[in-house]
Amino acid sequence: MTARALMLQGTGSDVGKSVLTAGLCRAFTRRGLTVRPFKAQNMSNNAAVAHDGGEIGRAQWLQAVAARVAPSVHMNPVLLKPESDTGAQVVVQGRVWGRAEAGVYQARKAELMGAVMESFGRMKAEADLVLVEGAGSPAEVNLRATDIANMGFALPTRTPVVLIGDINRGGVIASVVGTHALLPAEERALIKGFIINQFRGDLSLFDGGLQTIAETTGWPSFGVVPFLRSIRDLPAEDAVVLERPAPATDGKLRVAVPLLPRIANFDDLDPLRAEAGIDLVICPPGTPLPKDADLIILPGSKATIADLRFMKAEGWHHDILAHARAGGAVLGICGGYQMLGTMVVDPDGTEGPATLEPGLGLLDVETVLKPEKAVREVVGQCPLFGTPVEGYEIHTGETTGPGTEKPFISGPEQRLGAISPNGRVWGTYVHGLFGLGAFRAAFLENLAGGVWQDADFEGRVDTALDALADALEMHLDLDGLYQASR
Repeated sequence: MTARALMLQGTGSDVGKSVLTAGLCRAFTRRGLTVRPFKAQNMSNNAAVAHDGGEIGRAQWLQAVAARVAPSVHMNPVLLKPESDTGAQVVVQGRVWGRAEAGVYQARKAELMGAVMESFGRMKAEADLVLVEGAGSPAEVNLRATDIANMGFALPTRTPVVLIGDINRGGVIASVVGTHALLPAEERALIKGFIINQFRGDLSLFDGGLQTIAETTGWPSFGVVPFLRSIRDLPAEDAVVLERPAPATDGKLRVAVPLLPRIANFDDLDPLRAEAGIDLVICPPGTPLPKDADLIILPGSKATIADLRFMKAEGWHHDILAHARAGGAVLGICGGYQMLGTMVVDPDGTEGPATLEPGLGLLDVETVLKPEKAVREVVGQCPLFGTPVEGYEIHTGETTGPGTEKPFISGPEQRLGAISPNGRVWGTYVHGLFGLGAFRAAFLENLAGGVWQDADFEGRVDTALDALADALEMHLDLDGLYQASR
């Protein structure tokens, strides 16, 4: 029997497609179906390592977890990782395909449709139901000619579509009706209904809105999803969430993170954000790093040299060096680790024009960027704390120097980081290291004393996925959604 498929498209970006797809993956899996997530093209620097090698968008990794299956590169065959305002690295079926400016990529995007269709076929061969996530909005008619992620995918595969609108953003009636108005008849016919997401308050107050949309478009409603606080425990896909100010807390430990333009894998911070005793401060451009920070974290970056130069232009390097001189703790992860060294060299133009840039000099290491990318899962140890570490590597570049003789993280025949002579500055290539409770508790105890929870963060995520699925069972017509699939 051929697998059924259903596609979730949105009236715009950040309307909840990724989260709802994850919730439906868990809900239909709990109903006994074999489910696979799929997204033809994703744009995100928040990537993860798939179990079959290669990298995919973090959202598809989470959706695979929700479906209780191993993440695969075929769940996200095309991943765009922005390196500048106009250019991105293009990853196809988990491997680097090349780098392209936006205009060039649009012209060549059709070349990737074969890989998209191959990966979609693989997912259908493994599943009862494939839940497909769109990208952006199908109403972006200026991009329709080269689209492979929305109707450009749904039309040739004859995949039925459900349209999602976010009422929390405002104008949801106009956005759904406007999408209907802009689509040609054959694409409208693929849309089997709509979902309204993130409603606050009495759901019955929107009955008139549902009626207006249904009467205007001819599309039925599959339900209204309330604003759900449980999704805060799920990794976010887009860095826009970091720009939203978080309320100050009375945490014992203050952790400051500069918001770099090309920040990558920022979900490394999620387990720290979830700790009740931590005040995680994301510092946007134009603001100094707080002088009372206990720990400064330099996060991953998709463009290390460009972000290092941006950091200096913002004056953040002065804040970091003063913090370190005063005995403050600094942790660099991946690109942040590279920045903590003495020099970052890009002889082959891996990130752009061939260049080099002095680092902060807090670790006695030097990085040479190379075209080859390290993409692998990591199971290792932290010799400093004697605890296990689990995570993954996604980076270009080789870091060497005397500082690696005392590695922060070590794996089989690998030195995955360095420690400063005074033991207060650490760097590592391992993403996700705070997810394992034993390491996180030991790290925080070393930093601030006291007793910290040692529960693995993945359990918290799994609980949030179940809570999300419970809510979708209550508020959506899941039987109707399954019947709409084809």
